[in-house]
Amino acid sequence: MTEKLSNAQIAWRAAQDIEDEAYVNLGIGFPEMVAKFQPPGRQAIFHTENGILNFGESPAAGEEDWDLINAGKKAVTLKPGAAFFNHADSFAMVRGGHLDVAILGAYEVAENGDLANWSTGPKGIPAVGGAMDLVHGAKRVAVITDHVTKDGRPKLVKHCTLPLTGLACVTRVYTSLAVIDIEGGRFVLREKLPGLSLEQLQAVTGAELVIAGTVADLVAPEVS
Repeated sequence: MTEKLSNAQIAWRAAQDIEDEAYVNLGIGFPEMVAKFQPPGRQAIFHTENGILNFGESPAAGEEDWDLINAGKKAVTLKPGAAFFNHADSFAMVRGGHLDVAILGAYEVAENGDLANWSTGPKGIPAVGGAMDLVHGAKRVAVITDHVTKDGRPKLVKHCTLPLTGLACVTRVYTSLAVIDIEGGRFVLREKLPGLSLEQLQAVTGAELVIAGTVADLVAPEVS
């Protein structure tokens, strides 16, 4: 099985489900790509933990203002009406339930919605960070990830084995092979690559995939 979506295509697919004017926090790294793919006629209001609301796309190379960065230390621009605030106020927004969506990466997602997206291993980060607040403060938590690890092990599992970011917090997972909802403690398959059989997908998924209704084709344009 060689066909799969690129990271950009996964990010594009996740962006299609963000409502117009939703307040959205994107995790550091891969999830930041989601901001590039807002559907025509829709525009989210992006929040960053270090204290900006309604920031815009990255500036052109050489035009960065390094006083304007997101939580991942990447330069951003500002949209009309953008606001600045301190770190404590930013997390009050998160913890107070004022974000509609948080989109994060993952090492593991369990069938009950548990999320592990940090690690204390040799190449891990030293602490869970703001993700712990995001997964329980945002109204909806989605994950974007490759379906398997670099050595081919499932990232969607029955039980997480790594340190948890949050319990039963993820509601939808966008992977390189499928779109999967978490409902009633089960992985419910909504979309899959058209050239991939259910048996092939199940073979690289570490818990049972449940079929509830029609499974749509997962199709994404060529984006980068």
